[in-house]
Amino acid sequence: MSEHNQNPNARNGGQILVDALARNAVDTVYCVPGESYLAVLDALHDAHGIRTIVTRHEGAASNMADAYGKLTGRPGICFVTRGPGATHAANGVHTASEDSTPMILFIGQVEQSFIGRGAFQEVDYRQMFGGIAKWVTEIDSLERIPEIVSKAFSIAMSGRPGPVVISLPEDVLFDSGEVADASPVRIVQAEPTPAAMDELQTLLNEAQKPLVIVGGTGWDSDAIAAFARFVLKNDLPVAASFRRQDLFDNRDEHYVGQVGLGLSPKLADRVRHADLLLVIGSRLAETVSQGYTLFDVPTPRQTMVHVHPDPEELGRVYQARLPINSGMRAFASALDEMNKRDASPAQRPWHAWTADARADYVAHSTPPAASPKLDGVDLASVVSHLDYVLPDNAVITNGAGNYTVWVHRFYRYRQMATELAPTNGAMGYGLPAAIAAKLLDPTRDVVCFAGDGCFMMYPQELATAMQFGAPLVVIVANNSMLGTIRMHQEREYPDRVSATRLANPDFIAMAKSFGAHAERVERTEDFPAAFERARKAGVAALIELKTDPLQITPANRLTKV
Repeated sequence: MSEHNQNPNARNGGQILVDALARNAVDTVYCVPGESYLAVLDALHDAHGIRTIVTRHEGAASNMADAYGKLTGRPGICFVTRGPGATHAANGVHTASEDSTPMILFIGQVEQSFIGRGAFQEVDYRQMFGGIAKWVTEIDSLERIPEIVSKAFSIAMSGRPGPVVISLPEDVLFDSGEVADASPVRIVQAEPTPAAMDELQTLLNEAQKPLVIVGGTGWDSDAIAAFARFVLKNDLPVAASFRRQDLFDNRDEHYVGQVGLGLSPKLADRVRHADLLLVIGSRLAETVSQGYTLFDVPTPRQTMVHVHPDPEELGRVYQARLPINSGMRAFASALDEMNKRDASPAQRPWHAWTADARADYVAHSTPPAASPKLDGVDLASVVSHLDYVLPDNAVITNGAGNYTVWVHRFYRYRQMATELAPTNGAMGYGLPAAIAAKLLDPTRDVVCFAGDGCFMMYPQELATAMQFGAPLVVIVANNSMLGTIRMHQEREYPDRVSATRLANPDFIAMAKSFGAHAERVERTEDFPAAFERARKAGVAALIELKTDPLQITPANRLTKV
């Protein structure tokens, strides 16, 4: 039973909840305040180890939580109010779900006695989020707060990581009593069996044209290093799944490109003709599989080894020759042990296969000379310049749009946790993600790429960057259109442009109104100096690039706007 405030050990629901977060090593929460969780906001006032980042839109708050989860491997924490706050935050929940990112979304809820009456901003969150979250629940008593928060952390980080949604009835948060805390969560992960690793070694020894596709989440620096040692010893070609290019150093002679949007035709051909596919961490979803065409369903023609932390993912689409249920850290450790036992020859029979794949990647990722037909800034040259001047630990973020094809093709990622991009194609993701990255580690360069349409999803978050001191750089590629949809229109309905033209604001004036540094660049040769000024501005900075609307992809031009 709940007790009243005369008990000196009593805490209200908000305090119990925030204490549970602190016990699980939470150091940051992202939120838009609401009256439905005032008790939590009050408890955060005294939670000196937890920083509260207030955003200007709940969608941005949930995207920041997703970015935090990607960068740390720990759940990003987001608080929003009931009803409209929750619907706005659904954007980040969907991103976290498709991207396998650990995240916990807390939503204020009406008093329990009001539920089912159609109360102000009342929503059934189990129904609303049931299809996109790993677990959705509602806390129905003060005493269960530690238990449910503990379970949320466990579910968010176990197996295939993902988002958890917890509804917080207002009366539970304001109620008070003496409640025991729960211990911090300890996460276990599946490990490969010795028999599975022996079979993997046999398949590798029999291969002539192997290819590794690496992806997913749950990696750490030790696992990445162990994986790289395995690749080096076995001279294997490594491709990254969609928006997971930072899992293997793109400068390494074994990296051969990314399997996603803008896939190199030569790499696609190599995937089709590989005789052994070692898929580590990736779900091989629609984008990676190129609409489920690179691999036959349900049985791929290539011999496939599929390693994934979630047993339900193995066999869901593809029947692998060797399915291995394992977390990434455990599997990487097993690869290290396999390396120690392996007495294979120093040079594998596929050396030329790997070298040729690498040469194809280098050719594909090297920017061509700018076309004389180009009007405005050459985006390939911009990305290439950043690739040259940014340090290895710089974070590159983006949302969705054709501009991202230039980024993923011409930027060479060097370290884990330097690519923040949504695999679900969510527009607007880049700026909130960049803010989260810069606040998490102010010493790192953080550059956000955005199209003009993508940037306008959350432009107000420049105010968040200024308020909390996040001197990132936003590069807006402005071609006055929704380029991806226009590209599809040209294919399906040529000469019938509909709903894809954009009338944009003055991006420079907008950014300056927030107090940010801002410049417009209209010539390619002016970008390097403008970028250095932005980088050294000491505040959030925006560079608008006037780009050619006819250059719809790096390889394709429209005939008219």
